Amino acid sequence: MAYRIGTSGWSYDHWKGVLYRPGLPVGERLPRYVEEFDTVELNASFYRWPGAARFRSWHDRLPPGFAMVVKAPRGLTHAKRLYAPEAWIERIAEGWRALGDRHAGLLVQLPPTLARDDARLDYFLAALPDGMRVAVEFRHPSWNDEEVFHLLERHGAAYVVMSGAGLDCILRATADFVYVRLHGPSGEHLYAGSYSDDDLAWWADRFREWDAQGRDVLAYFNNDGEGHAVRNAWTLRSMLGL
Repeated sequence: MAYRIGTSGWSYDHWKGVLYRPGLPVGERLPRYVEEFDTVELNASFYRWPGAARFRSWHDRLPPGFAMVVKAPRGLTHAKRLYAPEAWIERIAEGWRALGDRHAGLLVQLPPTLARDDARLDYFLAALPDGMRVAVEFRHPSWNDEEVFHLLERHGAAYVVMSGAGLDCILRATADFVYVRLHGPSGEHLYAGSYSDDDLAWWADRFREWDAQGRDVLAYFNNDGEGHAVRNAWTLRSMLGL
């Protein structure tokens, strides 16, 4: 069983004085990050998909045992809305191979305007290369249905458990790992606020329950403002004895 707890991205100017010393060059942020955490969720790939050379560079820079989750590009999830995904899947697979043993999975975040479409999701998941770990984050409430959960289970894909304003927090495990995205405790704004120790203790108990089921847990804090994600990740890791 493995807990991996990190943040969504690592290069934020407002983390100066929290994770990064003032004056630390931007190029030194990743080496500093990996001194504290053993996993990260690559968020930049959502906005601009990196080439294979960039993935090979990350493989070489990240230490053995480090695990990077890569977020699927918005060209696939928001522009194409998973339709005719083959060209994008080819590019994703190229990056996956280049990242080698440093990859932890592919995060597929669907747009809030994409309502349930079982056939489209089934086709997409079936088209992914064998052995690629995938987690799906649904933002439209119509996806929250037992048949959808069973579809994920058939493909070994994880349902993304979410915490954040306006998002349904459904504690559902559909794979041999559980994927958790913590978008902040604010009831009004996503990515805002800092989780209290009581909040984090509650999540630690949920992680232990999944541990007892024999599932790995990947968790990423996305409330990056003011360094809250870093502090919350540190606290949760400490509560779990990491």
